[in-house]
Amino acid sequence: MATPLALGRRPGVIPGFGLTLGFTLAYLSLIVLIPLAGLVVRAASLGWADFMAIALDPRTLAALRLSFGVSAIAALVNAVFGLVVAWVLVRYDFPGKRIIDAVVDLPFALPTAVAGIALTALYAPNGWVGQYATMLGFKIAYTPIGIFIALVFIGIPFIVRTVEPVLADLDREIEEMAATLGARRWTAVRRVVLPTLVPALLTGFALAFARAVGEYGSVIFIAGNIPYVSEIAPLLIVIRLTEFNYAAATGVATIMLIISFILLFAINLIQAWSRRRLG
Repeated sequence: MATPLALGRRPGVIPGFGLTLGFTLAYLSLIVLIPLAGLVVRAASLGWADFMAIALDPRTLAALRLSFGVSAIAALVNAVFGLVVAWVLVRYDFPGKRIIDAVVDLPFALPTAVAGIALTALYAPNGWVGQYATMLGFKIAYTPIGIFIALVFIGIPFIVRTVEPVLADLDREIEEMAATLGARRWTAVRRVVLPTLVPALLTGFALAFARAVGEYGSVIFIAGNIPYVSEIAPLLIVIRLTEFNYAAATGVATIMLIISFILLFAINLIQAWSRRRLG
């Protein structure tokens, strides 16, 4: 009987690799892989010509462009300001810190429909903020700007909670050593702190981006759902389902799945490269 060493595998301190790996694969297959495979099989039954007709439909392209474009921009903005929020919460003590720390998690706990209604009431043309935008000659709600605000709202906790533990574990002695070697404060942050946080930032960006692409409840209220203007891809799928056009709904969903997988896979490759580069 072959031993683990003979198979080129070092035995672990805690046994059960085979059992846990089998459970992991079975669990992921039942929960993730099989439903997604069913979606792809259903889309494949359309035929290449019908699938490309759905994919190249101007309304579909406009919805996909809006969903992925605004989601990427919102995730980038969250990466910057989420890093600032995480830095403040980790590095400084001040009155009300616990309250701000709890507020960061509100988008996790708040129902998406409630968030959408609250944002719409705030940024609508007659809302507290929206009325001043109307006076200046532009609208926030019922435009891509409103979608961007909603996606920033639901994505900020992913960045903060991903970066925060890494920043907390970062030894301050490294920064002090850089200072003793003559590095200025911003140089130490740019050369020492930020490279260490890059993998966590990429992880938070991927999570925020993935959540934003599939967001529905908090967006449909503030988006206005105007075709070719503020209609997101998840809403287009729901519209096709209500029209009993299951083929079009499946086609749009499959396109979203393919694009999301490619983008997230690329982000994971960059993340792995950054980790190897940092040793």
